[in-house]
Amino acid sequence: MSDLLHSFVVPAYGRSPHLRDCLDSLRRQSLPSRLFIATSTPYDGLAEVAREYGATLAVHAPNTGIGRDWNHALAQADTPWLTVAHQDDIYLPEFTRRTLDAAAARPDAALLFTGYAELLADSDAVRDATAMLRIKRLLLELAFLGRDAVARPGAKLRALRFGCPIPCPAVTLARRSPPFRFREDLRVNLDWDAWVRYAREPGAFVYIRESLMLHRIHPGSETSAGVRDGVRAAEDQMMFDSLWPKPIARTLAQAYRLSYAGAER
Repeated sequence: MSDLLHSFVVPAYGRSPHLRDCLDSLRRQSLPSRLFIATSTPYDGLAEVAREYGATLAVHAPNTGIGRDWNHALAQADTPWLTVAHQDDIYLPEFTRRTLDAAAARPDAALLFTGYAELLADSDAVRDATAMLRIKRLLLELAFLGRDAVARPGAKLRALRFGCPIPCPAVTLARRSPPFRFREDLRVNLDWDAWVRYAREPGAFVYIRESLMLHRIHPGSETSAGVRDGVRAAEDQMMFDSLWPKPIARTLAQAYRLSYAGAER
């Protein structure tokens, strides 16, 4: 397959100590892709890093939040398929090849995603079977029922009604016209909201069950900050309200809040 089929776009925020590891994993893919770095917080040396890895650097302003950063990153890609690669994460060598093979096998695909494992920031230990990962995989199996792809809106939404088991950094999107945009008023659930909107439109969701990337877990993430300051709870309530009648939505949101409280203790 041509390397022009796919792009990795990396929204680089601040000076991540893991950016080089991420870029190195993208360069080591068995099937090459175009590589872009987008940032609203440039720093001395970032342009040199981009040149070292053969990436196109795009700087934008002002810095108004994660949604704008992701949208600016998406706007850089001009290939049929694109992945928003999180700067702290690692992509295993077959990620691109397996994703594009799955896209070729399913011409109606709009969104593809792989399995993933967790990478602990403090020790670099890899976890592939935590309770949360098992729950997410169960939610996906309830939607896909052993299939590799689902196209009916009801089946796609079924994967998202109890939370967001589709891992944002493992997602590859079909490039669209007009371009797809994440909501810029959300801080935590902008990916969950995006996949719900995708689910309600034509196009199949394709699930590649193999773990082909490592998602780094650390307390400095936007998700962790959102839990601490209450943003996560408010955005969870908003999402459940969009998917369920009010009484069920309140019950699910409360269960989520209790799970966060338990994790913080």
